[in-house]
Amino acid sequence: MLVLGIESSCDETGLALYDTEAGLLAHALHSQVAMHAEYGGVVPELASRDHIRRALPLLKRVLAEAGMALKDIDAIAYTQGPGLAGALLVGASIASGLGLALGKPTVGIHHLEGHLLSPLLAEPRPELGSGITPMNGHESPLKLRFPFIALLVSGGHTQLMRVDGVGRYEMLGETVDDAAGEAFDKTAQLLGLGYPGGPALSRLAEQGDAYRFKLPRPMLNSHNLDFSFAGLKTAALTLARKEGPTAAADIAAGFQEAAVDVLAAKCLAALKQTGLKRLVVAGGVGANKNLRARLDAEAEQKRFQVFYPPLALCTDNGAMIAFAGAMRLTEAQGHDGSFTVRPRWDLSSLTAPS
Repeated sequence: MLVLGIESSCDETGLALYDTEAGLLAHALHSQVAMHAEYGGVVPELASRDHIRRALPLLKRVLAEAGMALKDIDAIAYTQGPGLAGALLVGASIASGLGLALGKPTVGIHHLEGHLLSPLLAEPRPELGSGITPMNGHESPLKLRFPFIALLVSGGHTQLMRVDGVGRYEMLGETVDDAAGEAFDKTAQLLGLGYPGGPALSRLAEQGDAYRFKLPRPMLNSHNLDFSFAGLKTAALTLARKEGPTAAADIAAGFQEAAVDVLAAKCLAALKQTGLKRLVVAGGVGANKNLRARLDAEAEQKRFQVFYPPLALCTDNGAMIAFAGAMRLTEAQGHDGSFTVRPRWDLSSLTAPS
């Protein structure tokens, strides 16, 4: 079965074709970073308009890359939420219109479920269906099986979940203020690195001394699995004002080290609390090299497995939506032209496919 995935929750337009027999056939992504950089953050109305401009050209691109036609699509998955309401409406309306025109079923997907399941795109998964092909064409030596702990860490979310199956999610902890990715971006802006600053901050940190300044590790010893990054961001701001631009690399390195310390410690605590031995890290911050290196080292020392999506699928993308749609095809439905979006949507409220 061939599933078209459409992602438009924020500032990236992603489309992909996933086949339940052959795996991921094609995916294309347009980022609006350059457009929003002038404003220092995402402008919702501009984001919505750009999704309208980009979606159909990207659809033609993935069809051509996969050697498919519109008539070959069997179902359409789209991001129903959470996200920016206007941006979500663009993807939902395109999915609904295509479903109506082609007589194909559609299914709304939770954005975070897409991220959470995305590492499975790089894993052979015979127990979830036939032939889920690894992105790189080579079988991984690791096998990701349920249950596992998932760290969802991005610009909008920082959550720890227990995952017992598709749609079987238990919230273990989440941020009480800023998401980790948001804190990276805002700290980068404070250091004059522009928007989005997370990757730029990580590059600058490579030139700095992570231990020159003592930065806080908020909630590191809170005895729960919640996170807080606002205080760390404020501490970095105070240092930047006091020390000036010559200390920017050391502040960036110290900030990153503190954030990685907290994220890694909470992951280890979640594994210990549940007794599980598999950890999934998904979302944009999951591409951070220092975080991956730390977790890989901890996994080797403490004998657990850690899984990541392919780097190309860490940020928002249509492939993860197409894949999650394939996992939820039993919930797909025909269309009368109506559709809904859910800008706020609790991941733990999802249920398993019937």
